Amino acid sequence: MLTISDTRNTRTCQGSSRREFLRVGSLALLGGMGLPQLLAAKAKAASENRAWKDKSVVLLFLSGGPSHIEFFDPKMTAPEEIRSITGEVKTKLPGITFGGSFSKLANMTDKIAVVRSYASMNGDHSYLAVTSGGNPMKASMGPLYARVAGANNAVTGIPNNCLVLPEAVEPGLKLGGNFETGALPTLTAPGELGGSYAAFDPSGGDQLKKNLKLSVTTERFEDRRKLLAGFDTVRRDLDVTGAMDGADKFQQQAFDVIARGVGDAFDITKEDPKTIAKYDTSGLFKLNDVTKWYDMRRGTNLLGKQMLLARRLCEAGCGFVTVSDCGWDMHANSNSPKNMANLPPMASQVDHAVAAFIEDIYERGLEDKILLVVTGEMGRTPKRNRDGGRDHYANLTSLLLAGGGLKTGQVIGQSDRTASQPTTERYTPKHLLATVMSTVLDLSEVRLKPGLGRVGNVLTEGDPIPGLL
Repeated sequence: MLTISDTRNTRTCQGSSRREFLRVGSLALLGGMGLPQLLAAKAKAASENRAWKDKSVVLLFLSGGPSHIEFFDPKMTAPEEIRSITGEVKTKLPGITFGGSFSKLANMTDKIAVVRSYASMNGDHSYLAVTSGGNPMKASMGPLYARVAGANNAVTGIPNNCLVLPEAVEPGLKLGGNFETGALPTLTAPGELGGSYAAFDPSGGDQLKKNLKLSVTTERFEDRRKLLAGFDTVRRDLDVTGAMDGADKFQQQAFDVIARGVGDAFDITKEDPKTIAKYDTSGLFKLNDVTKWYDMRRGTNLLGKQMLLARRLCEAGCGFVTVSDCGWDMHANSNSPKNMANLPPMASQVDHAVAAFIEDIYERGLEDKILLVVTGEMGRTPKRNRDGGRDHYANLTSLLLAGGGLKTGQVIGQSDRTASQPTTERYTPKHLLATVMSTVLDLSEVRLKPGLGRVGNVLTEGDPIPGLL
């Protein structure tokens, strides 16, 4: 029996269900697109005037608000209550240091760009304020990209907008607590674009991986598609709200992923074990022992595998992948440990996972094809509070970029001596949106593409961060 549904429930970092996407009985992959069809599809796509480039984006969003001081602006000459609690580490760039947890990234500054004068101008857990660039449609970057490039890749059928949570790489993962349940759904919110462009969330564990395989002949599968389409017609006649429009797109995504045989892209066990080991961050700290010193209700040690899955999705044709790493609320109150004891292991995990990702895309010749963006919804107060934590701060925010053909090997902008304000031009999420979209879209074609409406204005009116493109 084939079932495809969209329950539209929100999901959180703790693994509550967002959407039951597919059920296709017991499944085993028989095949996908044949080479002739694949080449024909590529030829057809190449012959069309496309507004999108042959590039992908991975947005690593550190949910909760990472401290810009402990990340890339340690300020070790500032008073003790301000300077980085992890110290600093020298980078390859003369006179530039990072927080002490980022030794691996410090050794590859030729491959990254850090913006020290970036500020989200957002002092709370409003993820959308960053991922939308503040556009009036309240649509995040992934849906905006998919609105131009299509909900699915025209060649492979993979969704063009995906969200990778820890549950996608750890079947059966159950995180406790109740972290930012109202904020996480806004990370990839489609806003006025509607549910048709919402992010595909592959957090179904083993069952989802089975559901993405095809065990019947393609002819019989197509018959089932037609049968389901017939039922949809009936339901559409009864639907006066328009809600079925989004469901139609989800169903099309389901059929395309299965029929074209890209389900394996969502399964990191198909990867070379040596590559999995290279990315793996689970050994950096143990979840079972961590409660003695670190509140793990919000975070995991799975970021490396999440980043590996993101790379696999990009290789399979996904245009925009959002990776969420939770647990970056650093108040040192009841929600996080005293003196930010959770920061060193979490920052080391980011250092390892991001470095592995960057090394991997260079080894595969994808450094111009995949753009990596690492940021959060805000920074943290320069002066630590009485419990040794840092509170919400809007005036400076961590931002790292790599790949995508950008000009790397540089630090853009400066902050003052206490990391309180930029001393050079301040860049905001609007600049970040323009930078990302200028990298993966041909904005001159976007301006000419019919039917985009307000989306065209949103994507073409901003200015990218100077010196990157």
